[in-house]
Amino acid sequence: MFGKVTILSALASAVSAGTILWDGRFNDMTSSADLNKWSWGNQVGNYQYYIHGSGAVTKYVNLSPSFKNPADAGSTQGAKITIDNTAKWNSDMWRTELIPQTTAAINKGTVYYHFSIKRAATNVPSATNEHQICFFESHFTELKYGWVNGEAGTSNTNLQWMVGGQSKWKVPLEADVWHNVAYEINFSSNQVTFWHSTGADALTKTAGPFTSSTSSNGADWHLGVLRLPRQGNDGTGAEDWYFSGVYIESGTLTTAVDSPK
Repeated sequence: MFGKVTILSALASAVSAGTILWDGRFNDMTSSADLNKWSWGNQVGNYQYYIHGSGAVTKYVNLSPSFKNPADAGSTQGAKITIDNTAKWNSDMWRTELIPQTTAAINKGTVYYHFSIKRAATNVPSATNEHQICFFESHFTELKYGWVNGEAGTSNTNLQWMVGGQSKWKVPLEADVWHNVAYEINFSSNQVTFWHSTGADALTKTAGPFTSSTSSNGADWHLGVLRLPRQGNDGTGAEDWYFSGVYIESGTLTTAVDSPK
């Protein structure tokens, strides 16, 4: 009997082990139009929405159950984030980004930044442009896609995890493959670790820990994509990026893709 109870307890812990500090899973949003309710004078909802182009919100962010990782029953819908030649904010870079709206301690101690990401077979991201994805303002850790400055060749179809601008892990970004990610960040000891899986598989420690200048004011993690211009090698078409299971937790890491209910 003891053995059975122990096994059941371990399984429960694997499914939901931590404490959610901030929940960005889009579950309480009717549509992406809810993002428009936020402003500097009316800071409501789970996201700050100000880094985007001049078009309507539905040109850059859309929500649907079909946009989430189907293995994640804890998420009712996911987000399709689009960048195109109108998605410019204070520069010539293409970018659509959401910032957590929270006063929680998401930049203290050891925390885990969860999200799942994929691309589709249409509106494929340009492999000749550098993309900065789910990054902090200081870029101490982030994902990148496409040709990165300093690399050989003219294109790169790998999704890469970066620490301080250095690649620590990479894998080809293939159509309709969900990549589940957790950044383990120890703001006290200045270390970062990368957890990863695909599809419905549980997260496993994939790289790290690495020493990094972990710096955040709690309002500078960018969920979304920034694409750098590259003269003579710019992709021209719109790009769609899909995000699911977005939340930040403390305590013990939840490794299950099926996020906490």
